[in-house]
Amino acid sequence: LEQALSGPWYSKHKTELLGVLLAAASNFLISISLSIQKCAHLRLACQTELKPFYTSKLWWCGVILLGLGEVGNFTAYGFAPIALVAPLGCVSIIGSAFISVLFLKTVRAADILGGALAVVGSYLLVTFAPNVPQELTARQVQNYLVSWPFLVYVILEIITFCILLYFYKTKAVKHIVVLLMMVALLASLTVIAVKAVASMITLSAKGKMQLTYPVFYIMLILMATSCVFQVKFLNQAMRLYEATTVVPINFVFFTTSAIISGVVFYQEFQSAALLSVFMFLFGCLLSFLGVFVIAINKKEEHSQVPYIDCECIPGQKLTGKIQPDSYGSCYGTLNNRDDSGKTQS
Repeated sequence: LEQALSGPWYSKHKTELLGVLLAAASNFLISISLSIQKCAHLRLACQTELKPFYTSKLWWCGVILLGLGEVGNFTAYGFAPIALVAPLGCVSIIGSAFISVLFLKTVRAADILGGALAVVGSYLLVTFAPNVPQELTARQVQNYLVSWPFLVYVILEIITFCILLYFYKTKAVKHIVVLLMMVALLASLTVIAVKAVASMITLSAKGKMQLTYPVFYIMLILMATSCVFQVKFLNQAMRLYEATTVVPINFVFFTTSAIISGVVFYQEFQSAALLSVFMFLFGCLLSFLGVFVIAINKKEEHSQVPYIDCECIPGQKLTGKIQPDSYGSCYGTLNNRDDSGKTQS
């Protein structure tokens, strides 16, 4: 092991390796936080008095863990390319499957298959990721901001986001694709800003001061603003849809938008060989496939349960089960057939 750590490969890639380890650990922490947030929403749904989700201590616990995970991801972008850090979000899905195994005490074949595909895909991502310099100066970031590929990209992104926001606000369209597309569009700006801020902070810590440039504070404001609205729309999706649906779709949308933004803004694949690009994209495809295998298996298993069992929620003493109303279109009402029979008679 000591010989491997002192070899030429490790000396060349030790910075990227640190970014990979940080990203993997952070995404696992994020999977735990999302599970806690969903549990908080389920708790609130089973209470007789409806309360806002932000009054739940459990929800805030999930938010804090989510913040810690995002901080770890932020740090990882300072050590590794966007195209390498973003796809490692599949670790959060593997983590979710691991958490479900701990609670259900059963191991599903689909979880093993999906996890294996995601691990192989992650290995290909790490192996064939673009090898580009990670220390970006403020002047380099300024040049990237005024480059014509990025200007065209950001104009198209703003137009698309405004159209989706119009349907969301005016037409009250809250489809999962609309919500997560807005999250992905914001995320593409977030990863650009995070990469720039993390790199400039890293250079400043090494003695090359970059914090005196106005572009640092521009990127810092962009990062904070996009993160706030990203969490808003993601939380809306988590509240309306199952985590087994939100997590894989969000992973695919986020990873795709992050890779595109890295290619357009930082030109990460500019000097990469065609074979490396193909193997990298193949690794992304395997990761996507593994994530959906895990998620579809969970969704099918969940659909076999025709009621909401409040007893499964930690901290709840309710033992009743809320049945779907077979006589109406609302889910979550008590099915009182005797009363309905008396009314008809």
